[in-house]
Amino acid sequence: MITDARVLQAEFVPKDLVHRDNELTTLSAALKPLTNGEPGETTLLHGPPGVGKTCTTQYILKQLHENVIDLNTQYVNCWKDHTQFQTLYRILEGIDQTLDIHRQSTPTDKLRDRLHNYDGPPYVVVLDEADQLETTDVLYNIYRTPNVEMVLIANQEEDLFSRLDNRLKSRLQTITRIHYKPYRSGEIVSILEDRVHWGLEPDAVIPDQLERIAVASKGDARVAIGVLRKAARLASQNNENGISDEYIDDAVPEAKTEIKQKNVEKLTEDQRILYDVLTEEGETSAGRLYEVYQNRIDEPKTKRMMRYYLQKMQHYNLVVANGENRGRTYNTHSS
Repeated sequence: MITDARVLQAEFVPKDLVHRDNELTTLSAALKPLTNGEPGETTLLHGPPGVGKTCTTQYILKQLHENVIDLNTQYVNCWKDHTQFQTLYRILEGIDQTLDIHRQSTPTDKLRDRLHNYDGPPYVVVLDEADQLETTDVLYNIYRTPNVEMVLIANQEEDLFSRLDNRLKSRLQTITRIHYKPYRSGEIVSILEDRVHWGLEPDAVIPDQLERIAVASKGDARVAIGVLRKAARLASQNNENGISDEYIDDAVPEAKTEIKQKNVEKLTEDQRILYDVLTEEGETSAGRLYEVYQNRIDEPKTKRMMRYYLQKMQHYNLVVANGENRGRTYNTHSS
């Protein structure tokens, strides 16, 4: 039944991207000057998970490579590489400037200076989950480097900008902003139709079933694609020629659980401790949560940073908050 398993992965970038024409046009226009040897524009893509921010960025970078012979690009997942050293290392790695850098002994200043001295061709740096950066100083380092353009991706603009110092905030006020809204059910169906066409046997699934998946995904393309993939695998394992409604219903919680597990696995050490405490203790006040967190880590972050971490985890449906201000409590998300 499955003819191309790659197409059924959420990370797969299709040849044609549907229902993101305005976003693609705006991002393309921001980076188009690079094709004429001119500086591009710093761009911020923001919106909830599963709305195509990363996919559209990778799509545009591919087009840039096809039109600009002398161009460097690098994608940095700031949830994985969230310290200043890790981020700078990943950026320098994209231009082959890390051969003599030792992760344990090279000072961060050396990486910062090396980036600032970059004199190569245009370099587009994508900072995905930019609001996860341990310090936003790295944004200033990139901003002031000639020939280096930033594409920032975050869930909410205020999550990123609230942490910027006045120097950097004033410089980034005029950047290009692209807001991504959740997909509508009909748009999710269109996305799935393309995946079905390239990844499954003809007639493996009917339109009504794609609508069933779209409704269950609640605007999150990652969930929808995950449900389609898991339902197809269940049908294949049982030697079925088509996907039944029962397989779809079974696949919905499995797909959501898989995404949740991936989100848990990429938490930073501090975030993971907070999540573990909530898992163990259930609904917990902010004060109690911070107290337990402090006792479990050698160098605890501030209460303000803890609240920021919890807010980030709320975006990914890992944590739910109840109440307001001092009466607010937190718990792990039930689904």
